[in-house]
Amino acid sequence: MGLERQTRGKPVGIRTAILIVSGTYLFMSMAVSLSPNTLDQARVLGQIITGVGFLGAGVMMTQDGKIHGVTSAAVIWVLAGLGMMIGLGHHKESVILTVLALTVLLGSIRLKAVLRACDVVCTKPCKTAVERANKKPC
Repeated sequence: MGLERQTRGKPVGIRTAILIVSGTYLFMSMAVSLSPNTLDQARVLGQIITGVGFLGAGVMMTQDGKIHGVTSAAVIWVLAGLGMMIGLGHHKESVILTVLALTVLLGSIRLKAVLRACDVVCTKPCKTAVERANKKPC
């Protein structure tokens, strides 16, 4: 997921993704090894979620009345969740959710392209090739 974000020039790149997953894995696996009590592990999980919320909030910005970085913030949440799942020993589920998240991220690129093409075709037809070339995508 970090590679997908980095190739698109988004704030959460591959290094950040690796650090988020590694950090959350580290904290969860330490909680599991230090205390077999699931209540203690749940407390650690809750604190990780709080910290990750601050990371996500730091990625989002408002510019010209529009909010930017929401997808990157959501990716941070997913990465942290994956790290916690791995730390708790849910490896198979974390692989499945990684594939699902990548499908959503990569599929949205294709969907946007289709919608843009539809917008160009479905709106008022351009009269000349120059008009078509100058038509701005959504």
